[in-house]
Amino acid sequence: MVYEFEGRTEEEAIEIAAAELGLARDEFDVEIVESLRGGFLKKGKTVIKVHTRDLKASQRDSREGREPRETREPREPRAPRPQGEAAPRKLVAGLEPDGDFELKLLDFVREVVERMGYGCKASVLFREEQKLGIRIESESAAILIGKKGKNLDALQLLANVYAGKLGREDLRVIIDSENYRIRREESIVKMAYEVAEKVRRTRASVLLEPMNPFERRIVHTTLNDIVDIETKSEGEGLYKQVRVMFRGKK
Repeated sequence: MVYEFEGRTEEEAIEIAAAELGLARDEFDVEIVESLRGGFLKKGKTVIKVHTRDLKASQRDSREGREPRETREPREPRAPRPQGEAAPRKLVAGLEPDGDFELKLLDFVREVVERMGYGCKASVLFREEQKLGIRIESESAAILIGKKGKNLDALQLLANVYAGKLGREDLRVIIDSENYRIRREESIVKMAYEVAEKVRRTRASVLLEPMNPFERRIVHTTLNDIVDIETKSEGEGLYKQVRVMFRGKK
């Protein structure tokens, strides 16, 4: 299910969503739709879309007598990053598969790639709360990644569907190859700052290329701390566009 909430900041909107839905923060995904920074005589506004996950896993845990997951504490306000610098991410490589689920998932990814006509090695890249990273190593990595990562996104979608069929609807699978995800994030952050500077100089809005929800959120979050810049998602479907606009200093 998808819901929409509004708050003065991203953190406030997320807290409102969690309270109204009765869910812990780690039980839903957030997509920023619009981010307007406040100014003199004008309140800030952030609109988010909340994608709730399948709660069957949580209900199953309760029936089996497992301890419920802890609710995360509200995050402290973040300090703005220097322009052009991407958020650091901790990755632990070379992990052994943990249990039957991860073995089946790795076999599934390898089989899909092989049916595409390419060889590959799939391994666990990282483990986080409700996230599992899988790394694909292949001589045909450029093809598997595809233009702007669309082939990698397709593989990732299939892996998440398969994980759901194995009973892990609560888990998000991230597939990467050649560190593309990290390089893409750094590229988007740099591009966002460059576009913001162009918008400030020309006073004309710029509509960015279609991006998936994760990439759009990078743009919104990167530019949210710039006083005279606004961002807003436009379009329908998975791949929407972000419009970067000048609002001036109030």
